[in-house]
Amino acid sequence: MPPVPTAAHDSDDVRAAAAGDRHAFQRLYTLHVGRVYGALQRLAGYDHARAEDLTQEAFIRAWQKLPGFRHESAFGTWLYRLAVNVALMDIRARGADPVSVRDHELLPDPGETPFCAAEREELEQAIGQLPPRARAVLVLHDIEGWRHEDIGDELGMAVGTSKAQLHRARSLLRKALGERS
Repeated sequence: MPPVPTAAHDSDDVRAAAAGDRHAFQRLYTLHVGRVYGALQRLAGYDHARAEDLTQEAFIRAWQKLPGFRHESAFGTWLYRLAVNVALMDIRARGADPVSVRDHELLPDPGETPFCAAEREELEQAIGQLPPRARAVLVLHDIEGWRHEDIGDELGMAVGTSKAQLHRARSLLRKALGERS
């Protein structure tokens, strides 16, 4: 089992990597890539290729920005936030409207996708079908534990809009999974 990333464990490698030590950065990558990829995969709608691209982009940016890391937070926290920002910029670049919703006919028919709570793959698929910004709010709030204020700041929307997007995302998920509201 790989070691759990900690601030104390990262400290020497962070300083060495910031000075240009690629081996130290490789160790940081190995420690943190799983968590980063997991978050980006959820934000990318479980599109594995896109999540891999976003993960690669996040680590490239981390390498570039590492000399400016101020050690005010744990490296893992800083890296995670940087990675989520990469995904959110990707969502914005794709022109996702914060209040857009896919047509209901594009969502899977509940009769075609029977759901059992134990079937995670179907839940992931349903989350992946959500509109990008609604998916981002759902993932950041319900999975990653962000507050609506922070989501609003990151996505450039009002707190009320974030709450509305979360409600809409949950409703669409219920519809996609064949549950009654």
